[in-house]
Amino acid sequence: MTDFLHPQLDKKDIEQISSLGLAHIGDGVYEIMTRAWLVCQGMQTARGLHSKTVALVRAGAQYRAAQLILPHLDEEESEIFRHGRNAKPKTVPKAASHAEYAYATALETLFGWLYLQGNYNRLNALYEIISHDFDEMLGKKPKP
Repeated sequence: MTDFLHPQLDKKDIEQISSLGLAHIGDGVYEIMTRAWLVCQGMQTARGLHSKTVALVRAGAQYRAAQLILPHLDEEESEIFRHGRNAKPKTVPKAASHAEYAYATALETLFGWLYLQGNYNRLNALYEIISHDFDEMLGKKPKP
């Protein structure tokens, strides 16, 4: 049986996927990680979960997340990120600037690339860096 939850492609197959294709899967990976983080933080209401998920996965928040992880990327990850940033999507949401959307796409491209390799430890390490900033992204004061 094929494992659709944990697909692992070899490097050659991943190289055949466009940056926007990697961003497509990375968008879902980033969102599921964010949803899981929120639930594990004790968010209980559907409305609260939804509004906070939207706040954390929108392009502006992903732009900020990308800025947080950039200094931690190795050379190969930086190259994948750069390809994602330079991808040319057909549309940009009205609520995001071109720069925000480019960096959000780059973040999603990197997350898709890591996911398809089965590199879950690295995904978690990068997400850990990002999640430390979530209270500020949500407009909350960090806990002492």
